[in-house]
Amino acid sequence: MRLMRPYRILLAKVGLDGHDRGVKVIARALRDAGFEVIYTGLRQTPAMVADAAVQEDVDAVGLSSLSGAHMTLFPAVVEELRKRDAGDILVFGGGIIPQEDIPALLAAGIDRLFLPGATTSEIVDYLKETLAARAGQKA
Repeated sequence: MRLMRPYRILLAKVGLDGHDRGVKVIARALRDAGFEVIYTGLRQTPAMVADAAVQEDVDAVGLSSLSGAHMTLFPAVVEELRKRDAGDILVFGGGIIPQEDIPALLAAGIDRLFLPGATTSEIVDYLKETLAARAGQKA
């Protein structure tokens, strides 16, 4: 039986948002759950995130925004991935995102959004189930 590599998740803070405690908590939770995690650090551009996602051969990109720029930056990351023929990479996000912005973000290619109060186990379960389904496996 062939062993599967752990899912690789890139976490990124796009734009000028300097608040990274939450994304670091998510990174630790994902590592503890067996994912390989790459955290790009603060103040990344959409192009930098897409380049890193392709270079690291990730299965998913998680975006974090607390600055209010999610309506511009999250869709820009999806577009940058598409430009690199990497539009199949799962993109999810979280942060301070008003409910009224969610439909437009989903339409722009963000698969799921996690708002304040979401638990790390919700995020872990979502990634395990979604990535397994995409690979045609059981979670």
